[in-house]
Amino acid sequence: MEESIIKVEHLSHRYSIQWAIRDINFEITRNGIYGLLGSNGAGKSTTMNIMCGVLKQTEGEVYIKGINLRENPVEAKKHLGFLPQKPPLHMDLTVEEYLVHCANMRLIPTHEVQGAVKDVMGRCGISHFSRRLIRNLSGGYQQRLGIAQAIIHNPDFVVLDEPTNGLDPNQIMEIRELIREIAVDRTVILSTHILSEVQATCDYIRMIEEGQVVFSGTMDEFDNYIVPNTLFVSLIATPPVEEIREIPGVVAVEELGGSKFRIQFSDALEATERLVETSVTKGWRLVEIRQEKSSLDEIFAELSKK
Repeated sequence: MEESIIKVEHLSHRYSIQWAIRDINFEITRNGIYGLLGSNGAGKSTTMNIMCGVLKQTEGEVYIKGINLRENPVEAKKHLGFLPQKPPLHMDLTVEEYLVHCANMRLIPTHEVQGAVKDVMGRCGISHFSRRLIRNLSGGYQQRLGIAQAIIHNPDFVVLDEPTNGLDPNQIMEIRELIREIAVDRTVILSTHILSEVQATCDYIRMIEEGQVVFSGTMDEFDNYIVPNTLFVSLIATPPVEEIREIPGVVAVEELGGSKFRIQFSDALEATERLVETSVTKGWRLVEIRQEKSSLDEIFAELSKK
C-alpha cells in the first residue's frame, strides 16, 4: 500500500456561523501536479490554508507524510513548502541573504545552509542574481525566488497559490517548466482560477464547490467528464443541410461555413459510419470528421452546478 503524502479527513471549517467547507476528504499518494480548482467563495482557499497550517480547522484532520498537522505542526511542516499568491519576500535583502534567512527559519543545520541555498538557486535559475536586491528583480524572477523559498528544505509536498499571476507569456512558460521539474520528485498542488493553466500544467484535478469536493481524478477524466455529442465534419462539396439531417444517428446540423458542419448525434459510431458511407455514395468528398471535446469552461460550469 502506498504511503500518503497528504491525507485530508472530514475537514470542515466555519467563519462565525457560516460553514466555508464541510466534510472534505481526499488522499494523495503519488507525485505529480494536482490542480486545486473552485469558484470564488467555494472553499478552495480555506482548504489550502488549512493544509498549509495557516488556518486552524474547526473539525477534521490533515496528515502530511502521516504526521498530524494540528498535533505536530513543526514536524509536519518540515515536509511542506508553501508559496502564497503574494510571495513573502523581503525587498531590501539580496537573493542570497533572503534564502539564507529562509533556510534558518526552516531549521536547516548551519553547516548545510550554504549548500542548500546554492542548490535551490541553481534549480530555480536565479544563481546569477544571488547578490541583487530583491526589489530590483523582475516579476518573473521574484516568482522564481518565491518558489525557491518554498522548496529550499526539500519538502515532499509543495502548495503554489496562483504561481503565474501577473506574469507575461514568456515568464508563464518558464514558471510552468520550473513547476514540472519540481514535481518530478515531489507532490505539487497548484491553486489557480485559470483553466488553461490547469490544462497546460496539471496531471490531476481536485475541485471544490460550495465547500465540498465535486471532482477528484486525472486531467483526462476531467476533460471527458461531459461526454461530447457532436462531430465536426469538413467536406469539399456543400450538400443541403436536409440531406445530412436525414442520415441515421444524426440529430441536428449546424452550418459553420465553407462546407464545414457541426453535427449532433444520438449514436457516435452509427452517425460516423453513415456519414462516411453517404459521403462516398453522393460524392461529398469528406476531408475531415472528428468527435469534438467539451471545453474546460463547459466542464467547470457543469461541475459548479453540483
